[in-house]
Amino acid sequence: MIFRPYYYYQTGCAAYLFGCGSLGKCTVVDAHEEDIDAYIRFANEKNMRITHVIDTHVHADHRSGEPALAAKTSAKYCLHENAEVRLAFEPLRHGQTLELGNTIVQVIHTPGHTPESISLLVTDLKRGKEPWFVLTGDTMFVGAVGRPDLPGHARENAAELYASIHERLLNLPDDLEIYPAHFSGSLCGAGMSGKPSSTIAFEKRWNPMLALDRAAFVEALADVPPKPAAMEEIIRLNSGHVPLG
Repeated sequence: MIFRPYYYYQTGCAAYLFGCGSLGKCTVVDAHEEDIDAYIRFANEKNMRITHVIDTHVHADHRSGEPALAAKTSAKYCLHENAEVRLAFEPLRHGQTLELGNTIVQVIHTPGHTPESISLLVTDLKRGKEPWFVLTGDTMFVGAVGRPDLPGHARENAAELYASIHERLLNLPDDLEIYPAHFSGSLCGAGMSGKPSSTIAFEKRWNPMLALDRAAFVEALADVPPKPAAMEEIIRLNSGHVPLG
């Protein structure tokens, strides 16, 4: 497998390009609009074709590059089927698998940050049949979890986030690597580490939010800092709405 993270340190964001170098198929996850040509250039250098582009959710802190990247490469633009956007996309379902040559991607629906949030469990068949890593989007970060208030109803969403983390992520193998969509510097969570990756075992041991029971978890997330004004406009744009004004 070829795996290339893209880290945006000013905003604490991460995007990922990975796939099968042997059979020349790859995907880009949580792409940024300003780096479309960089993703294409890297894929070309590795003799890979971008066949899928995936947003783990409708982003609120940066312009997604996925729709434009899909148009430029003839790739499928993918979101979870619950996404409410005015864009054409390939709907993903919980448990669905995408085949990128010897790289297998399994969709895990992990709502809570947003209703359409997903995580992506990745296996490299050249390495073995066990999964290698999981992209956790804005569901679970290193040292923190996603904020639940972007769609409103923070308490209800926090309870859903708790279920997603404990029932669908923490039961994955302890040695599994995790790669979230954000690290310190992002506004999509509080208390994030500056380290952009971790493992399931490390988060179980050191992530303070994972030690809380459901009631305490919801209470801790109910009092979130106000959303920056720009978030609403970015969500509109990433959902395919025309800019305000």
